[in-house]
Amino acid sequence: MARISEITRKTRETDISLSLDLNGSGRADVMVDDYFLGHMLETLARYASFDIDLRASGEDIHHLVEDVSIVIGIALRQAMGETPVERTGFRTLPMDDALVTVALDLIDRPFAEVDCPDALWHHFLRSLAMSSGMTLHVMVLRGFDDHHIIEATIKALGLALRQALIPRGTLLSTKDSPDIGGA
Repeated sequence: MARISEITRKTRETDISLSLDLNGSGRADVMVDDYFLGHMLETLARYASFDIDLRASGEDIHHLVEDVSIVIGIALRQAMGETPVERTGFRTLPMDDALVTVALDLIDRPFAEVDCPDALWHHFLRSLAMSSGMTLHVMVLRGFDDHHIIEATIKALGLALRQALIPRGTLLSTKDSPDIGGA
């Protein structure tokens, strides 16, 4: 079953084109106007085993990071389609001084409780949760290097998404009908 989404978003601040394949191998072809954003998107693709083809430009880093996150969230939700998935995922991941836990639920109840030392990356994670409809919790257990904390978070996020997106035969819910949003 194909789980692919293609999105184009052009605003006054940004121009973004994304192809996302949830059944990928972790390949990323990313061209963005910010090195660290590109590095984190390649890392996310690798750890989630997504294939991402992304072209994104913008004059302001805040709008670029925000809009890329929104586009990825929308593409994630579209690519999931109606196929039942495991729905939840979690991972605790170390990276040098950093130790981060990410837990998520792809339930279509957008919520984000994000512990992140950098306001821009806090915004990235929150925008991703809101645009994809996921419940997202990020806890920094240890760390003093912001780069390591952010990268450990993105790696843990990718692994948690990989776990949550495993297809299953039936909807995982305590509700009687998926038409009421599941729980």
